[in-house]
Amino acid sequence: MDPKSLKTSVKQRVIIAIIAVLLLGSTIATYAAIVLSNGNSKNTSTSKLETEYTDKQAELNAYAATLSDQYFDTFSKFRSEVKAYNAATANSEGVRTRDLLEGTGRELATGDLEYFAYYIGFCPDETIFDSSFNDTTNPTQLLQPIYAGQGLIAGWNAGVVGMKIGGVREIQMPGEQAYGESREICGTTNSPLKFIVMAIEDQKLTELNNELENIYGELLNQYYSTQGN
Repeated sequence: MDPKSLKTSVKQRVIIAIIAVLLLGSTIATYAAIVLSNGNSKNTSTSKLETEYTDKQAELNAYAATLSDQYFDTFSKFRSEVKAYNAATANSEGVRTRDLLEGTGRELATGDLEYFAYYIGFCPDETIFDSSFNDTTNPTQLLQPIYAGQGLIAGWNAGVVGMKIGGVREIQMPGEQAYGESREICGTTNSPLKFIVMAIEDQKLTELNNELENIYGELLNQYYSTQGN
């Protein structure tokens, strides 16, 4: 075959170029429509989850307020137990506990994370660095109790062993079983700490907390899936 017969005329090349441009434009438009549709779908899904999360958090906060009505009078009495202590002695004694109120529920065992707690955390100079009170000086309400399953420091976990649900316990711990070198607290690292802890159990609180965590997990999955695009 004559090689010249494989060549196209100028007119033919112009027609081919036009067709190619049209095909390319069509492909881009189709792809864009798919991507935008997918993106809109994900955005809608994420927006719905965010609304669900906000609503569930509001429901949890509202229920926590009823628990505050139930436990505030009892727990607030132990605000007076916040007193100064010797840091060097506390660091040398290891984890020590003192029951302030005997509970009537089940006894917490080693590794038990299925409970909630109200607490007051304070430094050797009796400064409160964190608590479940809405105001550490003149508290009027308890905030949402913390869930032990979210992870707590070693001294706390060791200190609640043997404590009964509904009880109040003071836990003293050395700095190495508190925040160690990882966090400056009470003006220094490796500071010993004391906590006053009230352990509680509540079925509805557990259910609401689990539902909130599930929604949060779905939100994370949505986020990571969008990062892959």
